[in-house]
Amino acid sequence: MTDDMSPAERYAASRRRAIEQATALAPFRELYDFELDAFQIEACRALEEGKGVLVAAPTGSGKTIVGEFAVHLALTQGGKCFYTTPIKALSNQKYGDLVKRYGADKVGLLTGDNSVNSDAPVVVMTTEVLRNMLYAGSQALTGLAYVVMDEVHYLSDRFRGAVWEEVIIHLPESVTLVSLSATVSNAEEFGDWLDTVRGDTRVIVSEHRPVPLWQHVLAGRRMMDLFEESGDKREVNPDLLRLVRSDQARGWGGRDRARGARDRRRAADRERERRQRSRVFTPSRAEVIDRLDAEGLLPAITFIFSRAGCEAAVQQCLHAGLRLNDPAARVRVREIVERRTAAIPDEDLHVLGYFEWLEGLERGIAAHHAGMLPAFKEIVEELFVHGLVKAVFATETLALGINMPARSVVLEKLVKWNGEQHADITPGEYTQLTGRAGRRGIDVEGHAVVLWQQGMDPGAVAGLAGARTYPLRSSFKPSYNMAVNLVSQFGRHRSRELLETSFAQFQADRAVVGISRQVRKNETGLDGYREAMTCHLGDFDEYARLRRELKDRENELAKQGAAQRRAAAAASLEQLRPGDIIHVPTGKFAGLALVLDPGSGAPGGRARGPRGGFDPYEGPRPLVLTVERQVKRLAMIDFPSPVEPLDRMRIPRSFNPRSPQSRRDLASALRTKAGHRDPGRHRRERATAADDTEIARLRAAIRSHPCHGCDEREDHARWAERYHRLRRETRQLERRIEGRTNTIARTFDQVAALLTELDYLRGDEVTDDGRRLGRLYGELDLLASECLREKVWEGLDPSELAACVSALVYEARNADDAPAPEVPGGEARRALGDMVRLWGRLDALEEQYRISHVTGVGQREPDLGFAWPVHRWAQGEGLDVVLRDADMPAGDFVRWCKQVIDVLGQIANAAPEGGTVGRNARRAVDRLLRGVVAYSSVG
Repeated sequence: MTDDMSPAERYAASRRRAIEQATALAPFRELYDFELDAFQIEACRALEEGKGVLVAAPTGSGKTIVGEFAVHLALTQGGKCFYTTPIKALSNQKYGDLVKRYGADKVGLLTGDNSVNSDAPVVVMTTEVLRNMLYAGSQALTGLAYVVMDEVHYLSDRFRGAVWEEVIIHLPESVTLVSLSATVSNAEEFGDWLDTVRGDTRVIVSEHRPVPLWQHVLAGRRMMDLFEESGDKREVNPDLLRLVRSDQARGWGGRDRARGARDRRRAADRERERRQRSRVFTPSRAEVIDRLDAEGLLPAITFIFSRAGCEAAVQQCLHAGLRLNDPAARVRVREIVERRTAAIPDEDLHVLGYFEWLEGLERGIAAHHAGMLPAFKEIVEELFVHGLVKAVFATETLALGINMPARSVVLEKLVKWNGEQHADITPGEYTQLTGRAGRRGIDVEGHAVVLWQQGMDPGAVAGLAGARTYPLRSSFKPSYNMAVNLVSQFGRHRSRELLETSFAQFQADRAVVGISRQVRKNETGLDGYREAMTCHLGDFDEYARLRRELKDRENELAKQGAAQRRAAAAASLEQLRPGDIIHVPTGKFAGLALVLDPGSGAPGGRARGPRGGFDPYEGPRPLVLTVERQVKRLAMIDFPSPVEPLDRMRIPRSFNPRSPQSRRDLASALRTKAGHRDPGRHRRERATAADDTEIARLRAAIRSHPCHGCDEREDHARWAERYHRLRRETRQLERRIEGRTNTIARTFDQVAALLTELDYLRGDEVTDDGRRLGRLYGELDLLASECLREKVWEGLDPSELAACVSALVYEARNADDAPAPEVPGGEARRALGDMVRLWGRLDALEEQYRISHVTGVGQREPDLGFAWPVHRWAQGEGLDVVLRDADMPAGDFVRWCKQVIDVLGQIANAAPEGGTVGRNARRAVDRLLRGVVAYSSVG
């Protein structure tokens, strides 16, 4: 090639090579046994030029190379680099990677659980740790040159996202920021904001996957491509569409909602017959893994949006006799597992289901979800990376962060529970999940397999797979802790200005431009509607207003009637007693029911609704046993009319709602006692509109208006309705413009005003109580500070203090149907009651200052559901006893304990001197940090 070059060209090429060799990038590239991609080189060069970078690229594309180059630059230049990650597991993993490359003396780790070599020039940490350092003015920030924010798209997370923005805003100007993100559709917008708050920032977006991804649908016994490509055209596979249409024409029997055992057996028989007739059915989990194994598509991760589903999948594969490991691999698995679990006592292993878990691992099959013991999850990850586990059934949390790629990814369903309802997964979630398929340097291609489900639309699946609409949306809100820390460092006015530089405000201000354009467009439309509704007989706008007033009055009376009926229903529920037999008139559990707990006074039995408006779950919530043997806590929505007891029966003292046999026996007695009773029908009352004088006046005014006699009246009315609807929409847009301007600063003003009333702030001065609040991080930071100020926890022993602190961090997964939680007695019960009363005072104060927990700023009600388990653990009870009574998986128990330990550490540092709280908080940490809670690994 060089022979064809002129002397001048050879000289220029030589100069370019010499310049390239003189850069820090050249020796860095030699550390890897593969060529860097163009986007990686571009980002690294920008970093070496002193620019910040935002790299948005698909999962598995190697964007962390850019973060590692920042580490390389820091070490080369004699500076420091902090590498931040959103989760501890990813911090541990990245720490291990960097130690292998640079040595343990140059790399440290800081998470809530571990502190290793924290003075090293390179420290891996969770993002919260860096935020806390910034507010504390830590000496560790001296000499900091680079900060890598891995998975920076976490700032969309509504619970933790604000931390990322706090760090970005408050980092010293001298620090170069490296932001690594999944592929997002508004990377340029985010980059523009980074450019505004951090200075010169290069945005580098790569859509290219280093390992091509093939999309499939597994329908019955057929693995079909989702797309058919011809030249530049990419469309849904016509064979797949034909298969779906032909099966629909034959009729999809579906699975009946069977109630009894006989009905379920019949439904299963029908399903087997249908599978034999049809080419399209949902294969079993064991069939899927067996098919992937036959096609050479293992290892695979199957995403199941349920912990119980993941565990059930492993059992189904074991019962089907699947064995994915040969004898040599089984031996290696056992060696690794026994070495990694050697510190766990035998009695705990038995409680944790160790032997059943090990059997699955030896066969190459495992589950992975947040309910597992962290040590068990880490072992699954290690075995999977080494090819010793070939089929993992995981919840979607596995897709976030940790490096665990597979050859194939299987999605059982495209619907998941989002905490409020079952919803379709988004294109962003689909991309994140399927991004795990295809291992760079190992696989030539990756495979995403969607299982056929009843009613599946291949076009909708193709839409998910082909879309790249994953916008980054700020979730930033000022918190109480943030407010006192900002005022302490910058004063109130400067703090307000800083918050106005947040990405949340940046996006709000940009959105105002589009809204203003829409307002102008609407105003043009209003002029046209006004002209179209003009009537030659009179003022049609006035006539339309009378019609609207009549409609509004009728709706108002209807609502009043509904409110009266709800009040009557609530009053009737207040009168219920345990043992009353009632008829539930509507809802999922309609029919005969036996009242176990009236639910009108116990904690957890009477729900608080949102401020203002009707909440269907507000009011008495009786706990009942239905004739279908279900124990459920009902809500007001189940009782549209008053309820009266049909009869009474005795509830045996031995009745246990968790025992299927107890429920069966009592339900049988209920049917025998009242199964023949007719519940009767509630008599409807006369409508109040018939006697309302205002409605009569409006009807008379409408009839006497000149426009009432117009031949084109209804045509004019349609235009008037459109005019009114568009005018209402325009006013809403104008209010949104007013509301979006300075929204973050206004929220800060409300927070600061409340803190001033509580004497945490005095103008620009932060009081001693305010400085204490500044050391407490968490969702209930203000409640914790008030408990310290009011001495609620003074005199508690360590286990009682742990129980109280658990109420600040714990949130039940399924709170609605849960009975009132058991709590420790004595001083702990008194303190927990005081905490709830304190929260009530704060809640009323927040309402006064228009601060709402729903918007992510206020304080939620403390949850007492973990107080009893953590109290018993702190007292030294065994794991088997605590887990049995807690009724929660070991992984959840460990995670909540570690969060309690984290907050106890904060309280130990913030507690006033001279009291017992600080000393007992440290003792409580020592008592909790034992057994399975103490098992954590680094790397």
